[in-house]
Amino acid sequence: MRILGLDYGDRTVGVAVSDLFGWTAQGLEVIKRNSPNEHKQSLGRLAEIIKEYEVEKIVLGYPRNMDGSEGERCEKTMAYKQRLEKRFGGIPVELWDERLSTVAAQRFLHEADFDIKKSRGFIDKMAAVYILQGYLDYIRIKEKKTDE
Repeated sequence: MRILGLDYGDRTVGVAVSDLFGWTAQGLEVIKRNSPNEHKQSLGRLAEIIKEYEVEKIVLGYPRNMDGSEGERCEKTMAYKQRLEKRFGGIPVELWDERLSTVAAQRFLHEADFDIKKSRGFIDKMAAVYILQGYLDYIRIKEKKTDE
């Protein structure tokens, strides 16, 4: 089963996909949007990806504040979740706490000597990888505890 990981932002959506076993997340691309309110083209591209990779679940990064509270970004993410559910009705969409995913991606790029200003799109894709990998690791640990 393949799972899609998304890092939703005002102008971009970072996209990652799991391997067939659900062990690892790989960054796919960054879907750029012309404006914060444009979704038709980006949802169309996601439809292509979902079909190509036979995606059975979507994990959407949920940007809580560091203290766990929910702000404006959470509201926008919930609205996007509803768009995804409406467009891809048969595919469940789960929210995943994405606190520090962008920071982790930036740190990774900094340590690898990437120019962060030139790598903005790459950061969004890496953030999607961190979101999805965190979810995959959680599921694997949860299943392991159930088996014990």
